[in-house]
Amino acid sequence: MADAGASARRADEELGALATIRQFFALERDVLVLSVAMFSFSLGFQMTSRYLPRYMSLLGAGGVAIGLYGSVGNLISAVYPYPGGALSDRIGSRVALTAFGLASTVGFLVWLAAPLFGTVTVGPTSAGPFDVEAIVLPVGVFLGLFLAQTWKSFGLGATFAIVKQSVAPDHLATGFASTETVRRTAFLIGPLLAAALIAALGFDRGFQAVLAVAAAFGFVATAVQHRLYDASGDSFGKSFEGISQVVADLRGMPEELPPLLLGDTLVRFANGMVYVFFVIVVTEFLAVSVTLPVVGYLSPDALFGVLLAVEMVVALVSMVPVARLADRVGLKPVVAIGFAVYALFPILLINAPANPWIVGLLFAFSGLRFAGLPAHKALIVGPAEQDTGGRVTGAYYLIRNTVTIPSALVGGWLYSAYSPELAFGAATAVGVVGTALFLVFGKRFTIEDANGTA
Repeated sequence: MADAGASARRADEELGALATIRQFFALERDVLVLSVAMFSFSLGFQMTSRYLPRYMSLLGAGGVAIGLYGSVGNLISAVYPYPGGALSDRIGSRVALTAFGLASTVGFLVWLAAPLFGTVTVGPTSAGPFDVEAIVLPVGVFLGLFLAQTWKSFGLGATFAIVKQSVAPDHLATGFASTETVRRTAFLIGPLLAAALIAALGFDRGFQAVLAVAAAFGFVATAVQHRLYDASGDSFGKSFEGISQVVADLRGMPEELPPLLLGDTLVRFANGMVYVFFVIVVTEFLAVSVTLPVVGYLSPDALFGVLLAVEMVVALVSMVPVARLADRVGLKPVVAIGFAVYALFPILLINAPANPWIVGLLFAFSGLRFAGLPAHKALIVGPAEQDTGGRVTGAYYLIRNTVTIPSALVGGWLYSAYSPELAFGAATAVGVVGTALFLVFGKRFTIEDANGTA
């Protein structure tokens, strides 16, 4: 009987996996369309954004300028989601995402033309211990950032709301895992495509080709989501009522979210301190390269794309199984694992030897942080009442991303004025504190809770 029971459980797991695939590709059209758009834009973002600090470095930017770029990105992430979520609740996801997609596509083209915009030099300045060398700012990179990040940040509330209204409440983590898996597949293909172009053409010409490909994918994604998304199922919330509504949404945030928000904010502040410098560490600080069978020699720039692909392989392999585990054991432990990986990766990377295999193993370890993302998103949007998913998500990210705005600039100053080791070590310390606080104060969100908010 025990063997029969075990066989039945295995069969149930197999059927469950097949059911998830069928649901994703056949039954939930809006989630499928959203995932196609996610794939295309994520391909563009992953091909471009992870290399932009290196692009800036070649245009003359130093550590503080690269940190400022990261903080401006954080500012956009803080400002865009709330009005984006409110707008999508008001006018519907189809119109909102089409507008956001077009803006992002134009942003990729502005990045392509960044050398034509020139640079602006600020400084040098001296203020006691805060001596800063001349800061070279590539104008086109910053201008393009305000546009390119539109779909990713302004459309965040819309994407969360689509999943919430299309997936059963007790399968939120699995629903997010479906969209995240497609999105992260682009995160696997994108870096490999970028690495191939950079290896073939060199970084200068190769990255220009990467930006052109990203713009093409952005245009296709915008057209697909506008034509195929079924707007008849959109649920519309109330119109935006100004700052008073923001305050009301923050005060009305479900009780499960503040402890998550506290830990998440510290962990993301830590990651934000050094995230834009990962490519600089690999290509300039470690300057690690490799010669592979068949492929041949890979420069540090090309190898970085392969490392990102390794990271995504681990993420893709682990994401859906971990999401299904979260549906059974609860979201908190899975989210905590992701936080811990976020926290530990910086100190491990900056102290790694210039050995491509060791660095590759570290990026594989980093991929485990994505395993907790579906559970993390489910924990954010799950407690929200129906028709408020966009605003709850927007309010959550408004707080988190506002606090983390200066993180990259802080990290850039530490990196430039003191040392990369200090910047990365400080990031790990902050991340560990955030993870510990979430473990102590974070609350579980159960399937029964999810059903209660449907």
